[in-house]
Amino acid sequence: MPATILVVGGAGYIGSICARALREAGHATVTFDDLSTGHREAVDGPFVEGDVRDRALLREVLRAHRVDAVMHFAARSLVGESVAHPLRYYDVNTGGTAALLQAMDDAGVRRLVFSGTCAIYGDPVRLPIDEDHPRAPVSPYGASKAMVEEILAACREREGFQVTSLRYFNAAGAMPDGSLGESHRHETHLIPLALQAALGQRPRLQLYGTDYPTRDGTCIRDYVHVLDLADAHLQAMDRLLRGDPGDAYNVGTGRGHTVREVIEAVGRIAGPVPHVEAPRRPGDPPELVAAADRIREALGWEPRYTDIDAIVETAATWARNPRF
Repeated sequence: MPATILVVGGAGYIGSICARALREAGHATVTFDDLSTGHREAVDGPFVEGDVRDRALLREVLRAHRVDAVMHFAARSLVGESVAHPLRYYDVNTGGTAALLQAMDDAGVRRLVFSGTCAIYGDPVRLPIDEDHPRAPVSPYGASKAMVEEILAACREREGFQVTSLRYFNAAGAMPDGSLGESHRHETHLIPLALQAALGQRPRLQLYGTDYPTRDGTCIRDYVHVLDLADAHLQAMDRLLRGDPGDAYNVGTGRGHTVREVIEAVGRIAGPVPHVEAPRRPGDPPELVAAADRIREALGWEPRYTDIDAIVETAATWARNPRF
């Protein structure tokens, strides 16, 4: 059923692509973003510049646009920064979500799809990681997101909210036509960093850790294409609009790739990746791979991009000619 969706953090990488998917599915969108890390050029349609902690402004926007539901992407997301400045993360990620929920309650809007993270699990005690895995985040970033999930569960159980949390693994890729992609002022993600090194846009890539207990000594991660993430958000939202109370789901392919394998994939598509080996970074688990059976069974979601070369190819299209 068509609805009006407020996309909070909708000028960012994942939020802007999810907003486009919503519009293509027939929904109307309103984007709310403070542009601290997002880009105005990524937004189509109505836009309000504002801080997720501004309850009064959020309440005004929700009422003025007769919003039916919210997708919430706004967050600080740099693990290293969260260790150095934890208060910023609890303030924006946890406090900001509480302010948004209060504004939604004030405006009578009770449907929410939340941008979660596998960082809530911390160092895995079993693989692949399912939704019932113990939560033991190792950074303030992960802890702030875990706190949000506790708040959302309480809102679902006690406050009459319909809430779904989508726990991403490693988001990657871009729109295949190059119209939207990953553009961070301080890039920390492997695939864009490797592409920029291959294209001569930055110095050599730092390969952190070569002595992990993995098949080639480097970390293993589950890379999920941003269009597959958008599809998961769309299916989760449609289910809420049909009356489902919501749930929490991992979103990943169930396949892991090592850092060296990603570098090789980038090499095949964009040319050799200049890189230098460096010591491990604190807090990097050897392997993070999703068990995504729950979202497949409940929502019928299936990733379309399961080949690392296909994911890198779309990211390379953007990297060669970014719009912003």
